[in-house]
Amino acid sequence: MSETEALLGDLRAEGDELDGLVAGLGGAEWRMATPAAGWTIAHQIAHLAWTDERAVQAAEDAQGFADEVRRAWAAPDAFVDEGAERGAAEPPEVLLGRWREGRDRLLRTLAAQPPRARLPWYGPPMSVMSMATARLMETWAHGQDVADALGVRRAPTARLRHVARIGVRARGYAYAARGMEPPAEEFRVELTAPDGELWAYGPEDAVQRVTGPALDFCLLVTQRAHRDDLAVRAEGPDADRWLDIAQAFAGPPGKGRPPGQRTGHTAGGGAGGVASAGRGAPGDAPRGHVPGHRPGGAP
Repeated sequence: MSETEALLGDLRAEGDELDGLVAGLGGAEWRMATPAAGWTIAHQIAHLAWTDERAVQAAEDAQGFADEVRRAWAAPDAFVDEGAERGAAEPPEVLLGRWREGRDRLLRTLAAQPPRARLPWYGPPMSVMSMATARLMETWAHGQDVADALGVRRAPTARLRHVARIGVRARGYAYAARGMEPPAEEFRVELTAPDGELWAYGPEDAVQRVTGPALDFCLLVTQRAHRDDLAVRAEGPDADRWLDIAQAFAGPPGKGRPPGQRTGHTAGGGAGGVASAGRGAPGDAPRGHVPGHRPGGAP
């Protein structure tokens, strides 16, 4: 199995897991509020469906996608919410069917791309691997919002390695988004995977270090939890500052969420109970980011 095939398999599995959370919901449950201010479960799924559709359009209709980008940048603060609002207004069974169809089509489309293809996007063009990884990250993060709304504890999986890698690679972007100069020296990041394996990034002798459970790091960089509620630790002032501003997605920093809202989260463990999002995206919680854009760059 190629690396691309394995990644697309992980993307499919991430979507299937979230599908299992929402497939049996009634109409009232689709209207349940999630930690993202103003967004219901329907908004979360609608955003994922809309972004998957844009990704397919980027691969199959470059001119149509370019027109879509122009419309988006004409209303940069509204186009993501507007897409989610339109989808959330659909009957749940229609929205669920559209999301499922879009997921399948996206997987087929990405699998059919030449290995070195570059797909246009809202930021720089993306490789097939980058697009698939970004879609997995968003599916996991918005799936966390849905799980939190439903009070469901999700078991962390090895698929988190994709989210963690984006979070590490996006370190410079987190500073740039705030008009700050990133530290010149490399950091060492050591994360404990769900199965106990060590995921390590950066030079072993780096002075600035970040350690902790991979789940907690992923919750932090997708801003689904406040740093104070997580078991991610920093050594060195620059590493400590990074954990205050870390984000794995493109978009402006925001207010974030206060600590103490992940009532079911235990350091190094999973997330149970009604949990929260974390610092940094528009409003009090991450809603829809610049769709699927991977600030960490292509692999």
